[in-house]
Order: sequence, then structure tokens, then C-alpha cells
Amino acid sequence: MSSTPARGGSIEGPAGDAESSARPRFSAAPLTRLLPLVKPYTSRLAVAFVFLLIAAAAGLVFPAVMRYLLDAAFEQKDKLALDRIAIGLVTVFAVQAIANFVQVYLLSSCTERIVAGLRARTFAHLIRLSPAFFTERRTGELTSRLSSDLGLLQSLLSTWVSELSRQSLFLIGGAVMMFVTNFRLTLTTLAVVPLVVGAAIFFGRSLRKASASVQDRIADAMGMADESFGAIRTVQSFTREAEETRRFGASLRELVGVAVYRARTRALFFSVVGFVAFGAVAAVLWQGGTQVLEGKLTAGTLVAFLFYALFVAAAVGSLATLFGNFQEAVGAATRVWELLDTRPSVSDPEIPLSLPAPLRGEVCFDTVSFRYMPAQPDVVSDITFTMAPGEVVALVGRSGAGKTTIASLLPRFWDVTRGRITLDGLDVRDLTLDTLRNAIGIVPQEPVLFSGTIRENIAYANPRATEEDILRAASAAHAWEFITRLPDGLDTRVGERGVKLSGGQRQRIAIARVFLKNPAVVILDEATSSLDTESERYVEEALEELLDGRTTLIIAHRLSTVRRADRVMVLDAGRIVETGSHEELLEREDGVYARLYAIGG
Repeated sequence: MSSTPARGGSIEGPAGDAESSARPRFSAAPLTRLLPLVKPYTSRLAVAFVFLLIAAAAGLVFPAVMRYLLDAAFEQKDKLALDRIAIGLVTVFAVQAIANFVQVYLLSSCTERIVAGLRARTFAHLIRLSPAFFTERRTGELTSRLSSDLGLLQSLLSTWVSELSRQSLFLIGGAVMMFVTNFRLTLTTLAVVPLVVGAAIFFGRSLRKASASVQDRIADAMGMADESFGAIRTVQSFTREAEETRRFGASLRELVGVAVYRARTRALFFSVVGFVAFGAVAAVLWQGGTQVLEGKLTAGTLVAFLFYALFVAAAVGSLATLFGNFQEAVGAATRVWELLDTRPSVSDPEIPLSLPAPLRGEVCFDTVSFRYMPAQPDVVSDITFTMAPGEVVALVGRSGAGKTTIASLLPRFWDVTRGRITLDGLDVRDLTLDTLRNAIGIVPQEPVLFSGTIRENIAYANPRATEEDILRAASAAHAWEFITRLPDGLDTRVGERGVKLSGGQRQRIAIARVFLKNPAVVILDEATSSLDTESERYVEEALEELLDGRTTLIIAHRLSTVRRADRVMVLDAGRIVETGSHEELLEREDGVYARLYAIGG
């Protein structure tokens, strides 16, 4: 049969172009993509901006008031005018404080909601990416993206936007007031602006690259730590604590090296900008003092002008700082959007079909071949077999023969390279992933439990399950026997990955979860291979009930477990080389199955 193109995802396998992603160049564009997230809060942000204008205006009024206050005190010597001006000054400060409170509160509350929405959107996107994506990325790196990169964006939105607006207003308003106060002194002050802009352009590129490198090193270090913590028993059993510490220390040294370079660049940048800006202030002081001595300028006017000059200088310095922060935020946004732009290699079809009801559970592999990467050879080749409704089929073979790969193709954790797989006559690529996977239950060799209660772990298969449903599933899986002996029963917390339970107990909870799901098709990945005799007996009894009437594909690592199968298929180098019942295959003394059974059965 000719190969059938994948309808729901790439046919090239998961790793070559498993998850296609765009890596945009550094520019402001990544930040503009935040605008749709900001849109629901435009009214609040508009109000915040109005109060920001009020606060900035109050700040710009201050030097003018100071001018009249000083002139009233030193030139006019008018006590009544001095009192009125002092009261006015306090009023200005009060207005500024209220305006600052309102705009900071509104902006911060909006920022929290915007970043929380983006964090939730990123997580929701990542959790739906294909398993192939997670084979290429460490979980610590991904959690770093969710925490540190989005934390930078949060800082950008909560302080950068506010400060950018405020300092821009101070820069523009201060410059205008300087022109109004004294034109000649203003020209002296503004002469430094081209120098500051040039420094920002010169240092900006280095800051941007260094900031991106710092975030990458943080992600690498956190990924390494997460990997070590996740394998803590392996680390300690091989007494590799010192080596893991050394590796983490080496990663931190790389991080520190890049961070120190960034700090040196930023320090040089700010030092240059500060020297130029405050050098201009010194020049203004000299020139203004000369005009006072010549009687062309009052002391109050000079002080007011100096305040405006300091506002402008501080605004220029703050804008330079914000420019550096902007480069960091662009790098963080780029990495976040890179994740969001990643497309799953396995996805829903444009026009999905519906499974018939009731579902019979007939599974057919039709000349299926699969490779993980385009340049690699096929892992499985021309696999063809049919599982009748309710039939139990076992896959056996040496390690690496392709058993797990075949089982992973059915629920579309990967898509076939050639051929097709059908469920009740429908190509699985014509079904939504939810529809397909809801019809399939998987009992893994090493069950994964979440760090909640036993009740929550069983109900994970169906959050809407009733208490009666959960109890029925626990009883069917022979888990109720040990649950009743626990102090908190179903409300017993299992710890991270279920570490507080034995292997057999974890396995029975995993089986109870599948009972609650009630699928038509079950994939059983040798659920008893690592259990003691008593636990194995309980699990075997649970499996007997679970497989009754369900189409079942067993991945058998121990040949002694295939006796329950109606049919056994032997894989060798990715191909089916023998098919038959356990007894029939043993009769072929020169067959692959007979040799495998003689070695390890």
C-alpha cells in the first residue's frame, strides 16, 4: 500500500522538524505582541496615564514654585507671599502623592493580570506540545522561561512603562520649561543629548546580547539542577553528589562570567551617561552664576532652571537605564514567543471525524513505518496487524525492537511516517487528539502519580467523577485493600511522584485511574515487571478485571506475562517476524520466540 500523508501533523517524525519554531531577530517586535493581552485593560491604563500626567505636571510645577518662593524670601522679602507659596508647595506635593498612588496601583494590578494571563497561556501551550518537544528540552529550562523570562516582562510592564512615560514627560516638559526660563542656558544643557543618544546606541547592542546570554545561562543552570533533583536517588546511590555540585558550579561560573560582562557594560554605559549629563549641569551652574553676578538673572530663576536641568538630566539617565532594561525585556519576550510559536508535530485535523458509538475498539495497523528523524532509518517497518474488539495482543522482542514505539503510535504521541492506523475503521489522524486519547487507557511500567491525594490521583482520569465512581474504580483495581489501611484513606497525600507509596500501590492506583476512564482500548506496558510477589498478585488480579472485554495491546518485557494474550507478535529489528499463540510459538523450536523464552522466559 502506498504511504498515506499525515493529516494531523508532520510525517517526518518528531525530532527533525518535530516542533517547528520561529526564532525572531532582536527588535521591539516581540514586545508589540503583548498588545492583544493589554487590550482588555485599556480603560484602566488610560486612567493610570491621566494620573501619571497629573503627577508629572505637579513635579514640573515644583521648580516654578521654588523660584517664586526664593524670590519672595531673598528679593522681595515678603513674608505673606512666602507663606502662601509654602502652602501651595505642600498642596502640589499632596496632589502628586495621590496621583502617584492611583497610577502605580492601577498599573501594577493590570500588570499582574496581564503577566498571569501570559504565563497561563504559555503553560497551556507547552502542555499541549508533542512528547518529541520535551525530549529535546529540559524541564528546568522550560520552568525558567515561565519564571525568570516572564518575571522580566512583568518588571517591564509594571515599572518600565510607567517610568518611560514619567521620564519622557519630565524630559519634554523640563526642556520646555527650561526654554521658557532661560534660552541660552537651555542650549548649553541640551548639547549633551546627542552624546547620550550615541552612547545608548553604542552600548545597547552589547547589553542586549549579554542579557540574552545571561537568561540562557540561567535556564541551563536551572535545567541542570532540576535534572539532578529529579534523579536524586540515582545521584546518591552512585555517590555523585560532588560531581553534580561541580557541574552545577561550572554552569554557575559561566553564568557569572556573562553576568559580570553585562554588569561591566551597563556600569560603563551609565558612567558615561552620568558624566556627560552632570557635566552639563556643572556648565550650567557656571554660566548661570555668571549671569546672576552680572544682574541678568535672579537667584530664584537660576535655582528653578537648575531644578529643570536636573529633571532633564535625571530623565536622560533614567531613560538610558530603561533602554538597558528594554534590551533585557526584548530578549526575554523573544524566548517566550519562541515557545509560543512552537507548533506541535502532532495536531488535530482541520475537519475532525467522530468515533462511532458505542466504540467497538477494533485497531488496525496498515503497513506502518516510523522513524524519529528524517535522516535516520526506520525504527519500525511495514507493521501490519489487526486487533479485533476485545482481543488481547502481546508484543514481544529484544530491547530496541520497536515495541514501545508501536504502542506510542496508537495514541498519536508520534505520527506514523508511512502507512496508517485506524480505530473502528477511522484513521486516527482524522480524529481530534482528545477524542482518540479518551478512547485509550495506558498502564505504564512506571506509573506517574501527582503530589496530591489518592482521591485526586484516581479522579485525574475524570475530574467530574463522583465519590461512588472513585470507590468503584479503587475496588476494581484491588487498591481499596491498602487504601482502607492508610490513616487518611483516599485523602492520604502520596508525595511527589507517589514516593510515599510502594510500587505495587502506585501501580494499582494507576490501574484504578484507567478503570475510571473506562476506555475501549488499553495499552499495558508490563505493569508487573518490577514488583514483589504479593504486589504482583494484586496487580495481576486488577489487570484481569481491567482487560475483560477491552481491546488490549501488551508490551511484554517478560515472556511469562504473555500467557493471558490471545495472540503474540514477535518483533525483531522493527518488523513482525512471528505471530501466534504462546503455545504455537513455543512449538517452533528454531523460532525467535522460542529462543527468547528459553533465555529469559
